[in-house]
Amino acid sequence: MPLQKIFAAAVLLCASIAFHAQTPAAITTDPAPDKANPAAMQSFQLPSHGALLNAIVYVAAGPGPHPIVILLHGFPGNEKNLDLAQTIRRAGWDVLFFNYRGSWGSPGTFSFTHSIEDTQSAIAYLRDPANAAKLRSDPKYIVLIGHSMGGMIAANVAAGDPEIRGVGLISGANMAGRLLPAVQANKQEEALPRVTKGLAAEGLAPLAGCTPESLARELLANAAKWNLPDLAPKLSARPILVVTSDDGLADASDALVANLKKIGDTEVNAVHIPTDHGYSDHRIALQQTVLEGLDYLQSHR
Repeated sequence: MPLQKIFAAAVLLCASIAFHAQTPAAITTDPAPDKANPAAMQSFQLPSHGALLNAIVYVAAGPGPHPIVILLHGFPGNEKNLDLAQTIRRAGWDVLFFNYRGSWGSPGTFSFTHSIEDTQSAIAYLRDPANAAKLRSDPKYIVLIGHSMGGMIAANVAAGDPEIRGVGLISGANMAGRLLPAVQANKQEEALPRVTKGLAAEGLAPLAGCTPESLARELLANAAKWNLPDLAPKLSARPILVVTSDDGLADASDALVANLKKIGDTEVNAVHIPTDHGYSDHRIALQQTVLEGLDYLQSHR
């Protein structure tokens, strides 16, 4: 074999060894089977305000009790991030994923307010001792991780629930807070067509019972209440992971991180990954970042 080819093969081998040495086992390796308490997927209907939402729990192997992540999808939710769910389960966590009312076949009317309420319902479900026993999960150790709109939902729900143990925002979309300047200038009606057009462009086919205008009006009405940077005082007592990308949404997340640090929060971790909103070519990097955040939480249990 020519010397150049031998050298190239050696470089590739070294790179492969280095990758596996640095990559968490939960990304590269399935856990040992546990016949008594196997890994499983439980599908069920999550009760929320009279509706039964489509939901699944990825149950980790082992007797537990396992800490649990509620994984919140965005608007309208084309990227489900279920590769994250599988990886988090391999790391020993249960993961609950559900579709908000009126989204992706869950009955009811979609709205941002309903999405917040549905997340609260998911938390209540996990805190029920009977459900916790069935899932081998720890009802006192719930973490919220949200992508895009799900980040806005996660931050707002956690801000009102001090028992949530940690929060992860993945390209958190400050959908309401970005409209605050228009609201403060009393220019809601002027902003309405632009906001409506932007929401319509996202594609509302998976969402029921709403219109772009109804959702735009809801965002304008809650611009101050749901503004991400202003939630810092209510989030600062817990570990916060903030992941941003090159999607143009980082400003609000950066402002949240800055506000957390201003009030002395030492448990906020900000990571920027240079990719698109869906982390399309950095899925393993995203998994590793999330696992490192969860490892930090477990080390401080």
